[in-house]
Amino acid sequence: MNGFNEIGFFKKIGLKLILVVSLTVVIIIGVYSYFKIKSQSDALLAEVERHANQLSETVKNSTRYGMLLNQREYVDEIIKTIGKDPAIDNIRIYNKEGEIIYSTNPADVGKMLDKKAESCYACHTENKPLEKLSTKDRTRIFKPQENLPRVMGIINPIYNEKSCYEADCHAHPENASVLGVLDVTISLAEVDKQIRKNEIEEFLFAIISIASIGIIIGLFVKRWVDKPVKELVKATNQIAAGNLNYEIKDLGNDELGYLAKSFNNMTKKLHETQQQLLQSDKMALLGKLAAGVAHEINNPLTGVLTYSSYLLKRTKDNPELQEDLNVIVRETLRSREIVKSLLDFARQSTPKKNLIDVNEVINRAHTVVSNQLSINKIKLIKEFDETLPKITADANQIQQVILNLFLNAIDAIGTDGGTITIKTSQTTLPPKGIVHIKAALCPKNHNLIDNDHKIGGLPSIKIKMKTDGNEGFLFLDPIYGRAKHYFGIPVEKNEAIKLSCPVCDLSLIDKNEKCPVCGGAVYKIEIPTQGYLEGCASFKDDWQRWKEVDEEGDKKFVEIQFTDSGCGIPQEYIHKIFEPFFTTKGQKGTGLGLSVVWGIIDNHNGTITVQSEVGKGTTFSIKLPVE
Repeated sequence: MNGFNEIGFFKKIGLKLILVVSLTVVIIIGVYSYFKIKSQSDALLAEVERHANQLSETVKNSTRYGMLLNQREYVDEIIKTIGKDPAIDNIRIYNKEGEIIYSTNPADVGKMLDKKAESCYACHTENKPLEKLSTKDRTRIFKPQENLPRVMGIINPIYNEKSCYEADCHAHPENASVLGVLDVTISLAEVDKQIRKNEIEEFLFAIISIASIGIIIGLFVKRWVDKPVKELVKATNQIAAGNLNYEIKDLGNDELGYLAKSFNNMTKKLHETQQQLLQSDKMALLGKLAAGVAHEINNPLTGVLTYSSYLLKRTKDNPELQEDLNVIVRETLRSREIVKSLLDFARQSTPKKNLIDVNEVINRAHTVVSNQLSINKIKLIKEFDETLPKITADANQIQQVILNLFLNAIDAIGTDGGTITIKTSQTTLPPKGIVHIKAALCPKNHNLIDNDHKIGGLPSIKIKMKTDGNEGFLFLDPIYGRAKHYFGIPVEKNEAIKLSCPVCDLSLIDKNEKCPVCGGAVYKIEIPTQGYLEGCASFKDDWQRWKEVDEEGDKKFVEIQFTDSGCGIPQEYIHKIFEPFFTTKGQKGTGLGLSVVWGIIDNHNGTITVQSEVGKGTTFSIKLPVE
């Protein structure tokens, strides 16, 4: 059953993402709407307050002359006329004792107010009137009754002036500061109506915005998250079921797209690793089997070969029987060669090195196959360097290498004749591009050599890589200076890259060094007993340095070039020919000969490469160090 379908609806990552984003949007829009409504309300109230203050000053200035002359009817008429404005709730004037002496509501005249009441406290603290108050402190908002709209009241103290205390009509003491208070109240019904309208509009805007954003997010999450995740889950289920050939289709260039590509690379490597494990199992079984093969198979084969050869001699006059016996002899010899190849492959051991002459070893191998060369009409051309220095190597193993190459060349040329050219020479090469890194450690001595991922047939150096938003593995080329690295994740130029041990995650970046080419960071890897390998950690260039190897200078090699004029090897098979059990000969070959050759050359710290063209021939180049 598909594991994705078993996940509860409310546990799906797409829904969680939509809910989190929607909740965030609700909070953001809610906070925005609250402050916007508050800002609008404050602005409206501030405007009303400014209007009320202007109105208060207008009333105060309009009644000033009447009050100086004590013309009460004139003052009262002005107040009542102004108070007819529908927006004005009430206008009252109190004397300093708190008595209402003027009001747009005649019923209020003569009433007394409590100076200690909350509405009066701002102007009367401990019965001491304040001379000056800010507009904010003189303003109040309240409801006259519960069922009535709010009103805004603003008080305007009437201060004692010289014209007041020197007036003939009603002189006031000179030491009096405040003679009375003008109180103007304005209805806030229209303002509250506008505020409610703004609140409804903001609420509708918030609901529509949240719904729209939720729908848009849902569509994009389904396309960019839900669909790719379903595809990835499906792929993991396929892999779990053993289908390592399953491949995820292109999911784009975002992180999930890169994840899909990395997943495809991973499955490809898993498939390769599975095949390698199968080959390793075969090799392990062969190793156990080889010990008993010599006794269990070779002895019976020897008996069959002996008696069939004896019968051949006794049945010279019976052609039909001889033909059958020839088949037995031929197949018995073939079986013995297969057994020998298995034993050679299983018995690869540490070479017993001595000073040897490569030319002499080649001549000995030639002697062994001279009859086969003659039968197949193959001409051997030797181009030996007679000044060739001796090398330290196992003569028997090197002879085995040459014999294997001879036999492969004979099979490739066939019975129609051809040429084999063997050329020996000495050469001097720098360590870069030649030296094989066989061991690598992190600062905590964890092994970095990865036998599962090979580059050019050799185990690579596995490093953990982190970039901006990506994490994966980097596989360094094990040949110093060759730089055929494999990147498990995409790497962009000018991107910050962190390299660390895949086991302990300890950084491999040397903070004290900079790349001399690009000025970027430098990685540093310990090569046991051989110093440190350094390289550009930004991979903008191919700079590498192995100080200990570089200090040894150029290395001398004996080179053997083995060229045949045979059928050649198709290019798609070139990288496989050294793998165990790979053969293009069908039933005629075991696929072990070149594997043995590779192992022997590698044990001698040498290199072997091949160049071939179908229909023209093949050239094997072997380089063995002169030590």
